[in-house]
Amino acid sequence: MAVDLPEGCIANVVSMTSPLEACRVSMLGSIFRSAAESDAVWEKFLPRDYDDIVARAVAPPPPCFDSKKHLYLWLSDHPLIIDNATKSFWLEKRSARRCCMLAARNLTIVWGDTPRYWRWTSVPESRFPEVAELVNVCWLEIRGKINTSILSPSTTYAAYLVFKSTASTYGFEYQPAVVSVGISGGESETRNVYLDPEGRQCLRYPIMPRGIGIFSRRFSSNMFRPHACIPRERETESEQQYPKVRGDGWMEIELGECFNKGGEDSEMEMSLMEVNGGDWKSGIVVQGIEIRPKEDT
Repeated sequence: MAVDLPEGCIANVVSMTSPLEACRVSMLGSIFRSAAESDAVWEKFLPRDYDDIVARAVAPPPPCFDSKKHLYLWLSDHPLIIDNATKSFWLEKRSARRCCMLAARNLTIVWGDTPRYWRWTSVPESRFPEVAELVNVCWLEIRGKINTSILSPSTTYAAYLVFKSTASTYGFEYQPAVVSVGISGGESETRNVYLDPEGRQCLRYPIMPRGIGIFSRRFSSNMFRPHACIPRERETESEQQYPKVRGDGWMEIELGECFNKGGEDSEMEMSLMEVNGGDWKSGIVVQGIEIRPKEDT
């Protein structure tokens, strides 16, 4: 393809698009490839406050990148652990939009510092040094907040609780949790989600419950685990939200979404509560809450 434009002009135009478009442009020919892979283009895709974010990292990225593109790709594939291992930060590869995860230690967990209810431990598959393991509670409440300045402006974000079930997980089969996401001081919508990944079976094959309730569980000789399901009559199956397995082996459940306008000193707030059922719950392991751009539909 014959091109009369100078390479610098092409690079300037490409830098105003996205990493995905830059990769597509690089396939049009040698001069386009040279322009689309130049540091001038990929430096525009890196965060403007990149140096500040790196300064907050527990372990900074290796200093051996031969181009800004390679640095960008590394930051897309390797979340930086920042702020004393209470957050992680990375870029969405196709768009350069910012993503974050709040570690469990950066969340407000009711009774989280009481060992009889929650236990702090480490697991090798977590990106953070500590995770929160639920021992036994009947009041489940988890809250998080993050300053929107670390997120991309003019972007709709969704928040996800990232967790795992264990062999001893119980108490999530019956009562949904109430979740919400919003900007502090503004309105936020609430909705119901289920933390039991096998909860659909309870809807499809309802069985009359046995031994359900706070008092019968509390004095049960087998640590309160019931063996039956309660039919869920208020919602259709298509309306119910269940956890999904992630690529890293953890599960996630969406807490909600909100639009980050940017340019304001505000906070995004997230919450998950299950306090109405009175059922005792145990066994989930919480890694944190992930905040990432909502996928385009």
